[in-house]
Amino acid sequence: MTSEVRYFVIYGVTNSGNTFRPSDWAERLAGVLAPYRPPATLGGHLSYSPYAVPSTLDGMRCVVVDERLRQLEPLAWKFVQDFATDNQLQTKRDLTEDPLSRHD
Repeated sequence: MTSEVRYFVIYGVTNSGNTFRPSDWAERLAGVLAPYRPPATLGGHLSYSPYAVPSTLDGMRCVVVDERLRQLEPLAWKFVQDFATDNQLQTKRDLTEDPLSRHD
């Protein structure tokens, strides 16, 4: 039995509507999470984890986080959650469709 994959998106816009800075925040956050990968997978020395991918959705910089990160490394999951909360960033939680699959 497979569990449904869920996604969490952190947008580079604060709850008050301001653009989050620095402009490369999404790449920095995804870079910190790069070591966390599915078991038995290898990544290049300059690649992102499939569990945390920087992107642009709806015209906003964002990081799409696969909630399987929570099982792989609970502290990394907590770090991502705290990052969004501490910086008062807009988020979408519990998405069942991969937001990157509809990427234009």
